Amino acid sequence: MKIVDLEIYQASIPLHTPFKTALRTVTVAESIFVKMTADNGITGWGEAPPTHVITGESLASIHYAIDKLIRPILIGASLSSYAHILAQLEKVIVRNSSAKAAVDMAIYDCLAQEANQPLYQYLGGYRSSLENDYTVSVNAKEQMQKDAKLYKENGFRILKVKVGKDTAAKDIARVAAVREAVGEDVLIRLDANQGWTAKEAVNAITQMEAMGLNIELVEQPVAAHDLLGLKYITEHTKTPIMADEAVFSSQDARRVLEMGAADFINIKLMKAGGIYQAMKIANLAEIYGVSCMVGSMIETKLGITAAAHFAASHPAITRFDFDAPLMLADDILEGGVHYQGKGKTITFSNQSGLGIKTVKESYLQSVKREGEW
Repeated sequence: MKIVDLEIYQASIPLHTPFKTALRTVTVAESIFVKMTADNGITGWGEAPPTHVITGESLASIHYAIDKLIRPILIGASLSSYAHILAQLEKVIVRNSSAKAAVDMAIYDCLAQEANQPLYQYLGGYRSSLENDYTVSVNAKEQMQKDAKLYKENGFRILKVKVGKDTAAKDIARVAAVREAVGEDVLIRLDANQGWTAKEAVNAITQMEAMGLNIELVEQPVAAHDLLGLKYITEHTKTPIMADEAVFSSQDARRVLEMGAADFINIKLMKAGGIYQAMKIANLAEIYGVSCMVGSMIETKLGITAAAHFAASHPAITRFDFDAPLMLADDILEGGVHYQGKGKTITFSNQSGLGIKTVKESYLQSVKREGEW
């Protein structure tokens, strides 16, 4: 099975409600889609959203990386030697992890289709359903309280609450308001998106512990590069700490694990560069006895479908953050993963690969030709 074509598209879908974190506010989900065609007629899909404040990529840079640097190593390559292709993919350009992830997804989609298996089974098939969370954007505490109550009413048992945008005191008030709104039977995990200093984080977390707010974990409280600060927080709080932006690669994961800088790791295909590299992180975490979450950027159901298949394949992955498609005004796919119960549970079809039947062409714009930017 040889790769004979790689088409590139730009997709743009509005969100029904703005998504707000300590780093950015998003109102439209934009992505680069790739469609890989093999000589036996199998087609595979992949997605790369530009997340400037995390991966440093833009729509233009993703397109250029795929079209001018990655495409030449793919056309004519045999997918039976996919490990060789993916090793080349890692070397052809440094970083550009989302661009690499889109191509990696398409490769695995083709491989699983050829094997006539859903991708999660092709990768190991550890579980067949996932419990999803829903994110409460950072807003005034009254709005966050209202949002959290609605998400609980929709059936979500796990809420991911964004903090880190203002002072720690305001964040504590926000979290307290959310806890009051949802009661004690909902898991609350916090995501500061690098918004605190180490001392601010310890102060805020210990206050929330004293208040009995019962936080499941706190994700990336300090700047991505501040591993000593992350370690300080982990050692000076009872609440588990999760590394997110601090871990892009397996080398990053090794440093965090060796230092004992965090209790959990959040793996994202867009940070790791795809499933092949993400699997290395999960395997390494398993060796250290550390559990992982698989999360996402603001992606369509295409990217989330690939991430969910990966997450279902590995025993070290115990938490799942795949609510991004629920924030979009429309579903761009026919096929992919199934959201049950307003999105609380994710299940998989018995279709091979990613299970994508069609992509709505009305949302796609071809950017195959140079100069369309």
